[in-house]
Amino acid sequence: MLKMQTLEIAKIRVPVKRMKTLDSDKVDEIAVSMLDDGQTTPIQVRVDGDGFVLVDGLHRLEAKKTLGAATIEGYLVQVRRH
Repeated sequence: MLKMQTLEIAKIRVPVKRMKTLDSDKVDEIAVSMLDDGQTTPIQVRVDGDGFVLVDGLHRLEAKKTLGAATIEGYLVQVRRH
């Protein structure tokens, strides 16, 4: 079972390939929703050295940054090895 954690946004790295999918309108929409309802869905990250790499939740992460937050709720997931 995954345990939700509070993560420092500054320690989360977004892969360049994933960043290319960013939609600023969607970020704004999610930011407004977060102001009204808070963060309802955690992001997913994996450990990378002293920080984390984003696995899922780019728009939620960017919305939190837009709102000036220092932390975000997320799940730490394991990397699948092929």
